[in-house]
Amino acid sequence: MNLCDLFDLSLKGRRDVVALEFRGRAWTFGEVDARSNRLALLLQQKGLAAGDRLCVYLANSPEMIELYIACVKLGVIFVPINILYRDREISHILHDADPKALVTDSEVATALPVWAPAELTREAEAMEDRRPEVDLDGDAPAGIIYTSGTTGTSKGAVLSHNNFAANAVNLLACWRITSEDRFLLALPLFHVHGLGNGLHCWLISGCRMRLLERFEHQSAAETFCEFRPTLFFGVPTVYVRLLDIPADKAREIGSFMRLFVSGSAPLAAQVMEDFRALYGHTILERYGMSETLMNISNPYEGERRPGTVGLPLPGISVRLLNAQHEPVAEGETGEVYLRGPNVFMGYWRREDATREAFVDGYFRTGDIATRSKDGYYTLSGRRSDLIISGGFNIYPREIEEFLSEQPEIEEAAVAAQADRVRGEVPVAYVVPAAGYDAAVIEARCREKLASFKIPREFICIEKLPRNALGKVQKHLLKKPA
Repeated sequence: MNLCDLFDLSLKGRRDVVALEFRGRAWTFGEVDARSNRLALLLQQKGLAAGDRLCVYLANSPEMIELYIACVKLGVIFVPINILYRDREISHILHDADPKALVTDSEVATALPVWAPAELTREAEAMEDRRPEVDLDGDAPAGIIYTSGTTGTSKGAVLSHNNFAANAVNLLACWRITSEDRFLLALPLFHVHGLGNGLHCWLISGCRMRLLERFEHQSAAETFCEFRPTLFFGVPTVYVRLLDIPADKAREIGSFMRLFVSGSAPLAAQVMEDFRALYGHTILERYGMSETLMNISNPYEGERRPGTVGLPLPGISVRLLNAQHEPVAEGETGEVYLRGPNVFMGYWRREDATREAFVDGYFRTGDIATRSKDGYYTLSGRRSDLIISGGFNIYPREIEEFLSEQPEIEEAAVAAQADRVRGEVPVAYVVPAAGYDAAVIEARCREKLASFKIPREFICIEKLPRNALGKVQKHLLKKPA
């Protein structure tokens, strides 16, 4: 079985039902099926075959969805490129993935064939409504997702049909997603959050989805109240923006919503509490990666514990190991290692990196976490973010959470600064709010934090550098003199 067999639960089983809305237009599942069939035959006519790569550099659109489904039907490996990337980053992916062509609306310097999505759609209208006959099993690669590359050039994580399928089936079961849901998707489809979770949950469940090109906080309340979704996936920065919606509108939105999910970056416990007070809903936080899709999730039924990412999803084994690859005790920090049907096939044409990424069959995530006695996992940050000061381990997220709770600070990030005596010391980058006073904040830190965790400097900045999914890019923070 491959993804097509699961998609057919909706493409064929619900073909007359409205599937997708975008900018005032609507398409049924049958129309999505027919359009992607024609597009798959056109790609085949243009010389693409199973195993070839097709790079796609597009903003959210129905054309991007149809291209993905067409690639799945044809066995072509879909390679989405972050729409915020520019020449250097795009060139790296085009060189590394070695695609047959690039689909984009933008001007990109490349010797590859470049196809405009509107032109492909026009050409595809002349093709038959017939699915190409391709023999694919679940181990066939479906996509290559490039990592954010914060510690070097980005690597392509190869995800199979089985990886995407196992992830989606888990989420449908654990988050109770059904054809009765109305799904508002504003996440970018170039990322596993939008593509791996959003698109696959929609297609397999057969729910009705409204796709947005991007999240716009100015019109968010109007969009929610007009479409009246029951399901929404977001990142922490989106939920911070939703806290600005007036209380009466927030209560109205909460009255028809069923589930808010957050991921792609840590959700501050204070944001979760403020959101619950305003909307009457507890956000469900979960933990995933480009290489593994979703791993751990707070439960749909049961406690959604602030600050934690919950419990391992079905079929996924989690180990917390120290530097010697030994298990750590409950409450102690260790690196997260994962094994399961969600874990990727390896890095594209990087056998060395793939070998380094696995230990005894478990994927080494680079994320640091603790596990509670009752099995909830709490992320402490990245292994690369760890600050070692005078022999003490400092996990920045603990300090960041405390700083974010202060009303005079909108958001904060903590990073290492070299120190002659202690090796490293923590430095805080803060976006100040009204009444901010560094001396007052430092005094509060001294009351609540161990002395070695107190930031040695508080640096005010206008905003934290983030990627398209809202994850703070600490390597872009300007180091203090």
